[in-house]
Amino acid sequence: MIVPGLLSRARGAFLGFAIGDALGASVEFMTASEIARAHDGCHRHIVGGGWLRLKPGQVTDDTQMALALGDALLEANGFDLETVARHFLAWLKSKPVDVGNTCRRGIQRYRLDGSLISAFSEGDAGNGACMRNLPVVLATLNDAELFERWTLAQSHFTHNHPLSDAATLALGHMTRVLLLGGSRADCRAISDKLVAAHRTFRFVPYPKNTTGYVVDTYQTVMHGFLTTESLEDCLVKVVNLGGDADTNGAIAGMLAGAHYGEEAIPARWLRRLDRAVRKRIEKQTEALLDLNNQGG
Repeated sequence: MIVPGLLSRARGAFLGFAIGDALGASVEFMTASEIARAHDGCHRHIVGGGWLRLKPGQVTDDTQMALALGDALLEANGFDLETVARHFLAWLKSKPVDVGNTCRRGIQRYRLDGSLISAFSEGDAGNGACMRNLPVVLATLNDAELFERWTLAQSHFTHNHPLSDAATLALGHMTRVLLLGGSRADCRAISDKLVAAHRTFRFVPYPKNTTGYVVDTYQTVMHGFLTTESLEDCLVKVVNLGGDADTNGAIAGMLAGAHYGEEAIPARWLRRLDRAVRKRIEKQTEALLDLNNQGG
């Protein structure tokens, strides 16, 4: 598959994801007014801190789980849910700085009984499955059906809820379209189909809810991505809304990076991003794209 600019957009998506995570983590769980007061009107620099007391450029579970999923895909040379589960468990055992409750519960279930699918739960409509799915997108650009099958399998390991499924699939399809050279209008068309099926995802007018509920995340990300004209403006707008700012920032960074490309990422943000994470992302991105040439 030869797509002009694909590597730039793919690296932009993954690096944008990690930068959105690192930028947003500093203001996670704060309100927009609290952020404005604490950051001279606008938070736009990667400074660490926040409730997790991070170092500048340090990432959270969003990026860490995405990288763990990517490692699992590469180890299996495709998709094997048992391999995914092992990588998630190894990550949890590493004592990460933060773990979402639904993700922790799913991984602990696997540790205790070896099961690979979570039962449906009304309370599992969080954004944890959505936040980590980018490696699946990168590895399945040639095959939309394969993308959907792998997406739902990795999602249901921890999150088994129709709204989580719908948002994760829609945002993944948008990222695929952008990586392959599509436009924001194409993304809006995908969103229109989602909203037609699930009216709760409507984001115009923007409801201004920024929690970890996947509907709130979807609305916040789409509002930021479709009402700005640069990667920097998109991420700054999203994280300054507060709430689950690291995950919202990460997913917004994924879309914006896939659209604008790696070159659009401000140099000051790239310099701040944890060097080991950046190198791992750059290496993993190319390897995941190569899976498309091996038949998945």
